[in-house]
Amino acid sequence: MTLAAPTHERGITTLTLDSPANRNALSARLVGELSAALAACAADDAVRAVVLTHTGNTFCAGADLTAPADPAAFVALMRQIVALPKPVVARVTGHVRAGGLGLLGSCDISAAGPGASFALTESRLGLAPAVISMPLLPRMDPRAAARYYLTGERFDAAEAARISLITLAADGDVDEALAPVLDGLRRASPQGLRASKELVAASVLESFDQHADDVIARSAALFASEEAREGMTAFLERRDPAWVW
Repeated sequence: MTLAAPTHERGITTLTLDSPANRNALSARLVGELSAALAACAADDAVRAVVLTHTGNTFCAGADLTAPADPAAFVALMRQIVALPKPVVARVTGHVRAGGLGLLGSCDISAAGPGASFALTESRLGLAPAVISMPLLPRMDPRAAARYYLTGERFDAAEAARISLITLAADGDVDEALAPVLDGLRRASPQGLRASKELVAASVLESFDQHADDVIARSAALFASEEAREGMTAFLERRDPAWVW
């Protein structure tokens, strides 16, 4: 299993990414298990909201380069999170890289602790943040998106909050920071949550509906390119790719 058994407390179901061997990378198996778990949450009247979190020091390392998920399946997973009739809250205490930011950006609310770090590393591998642009670009500050898309620099939770990648950065315990958020979700009615989420998610869903086919094709072409093969090989061999000056 790449997903721990769900836990449930007072209307909140927690789904935990639990594949530390590959840093919770987006394998076909992880994408499939998470999609099935979210579908079960959507159908369960006892679930008011979902918390998505992780074991280990990495929330999600991006694509699993040894057993990658199909881009269309990952796009479907991100859209499923955005369209889920219940809020999805990301709880992050570790690193988030590349495609992991698409998972994070699809969530309605997100909190990260002081040990979290973020980077859009695709450009350094001969790739681009193509499919994850659909949840990210409608929400992120556009100047910051341009900087971090192009440079692949790492940044912390405070910067992630400043550029609207996440909702809040916790100075200390991320669970303490999330407590009032979860309390608010428990006090809201199921219908109120569903209707309110439809309003705030509308522009993100529009991005999926307009651009999904194009970015899936673009992502596939990039992954099949000679530069991407060099970039991914260099990453796995822990060396600089040939184009680094």
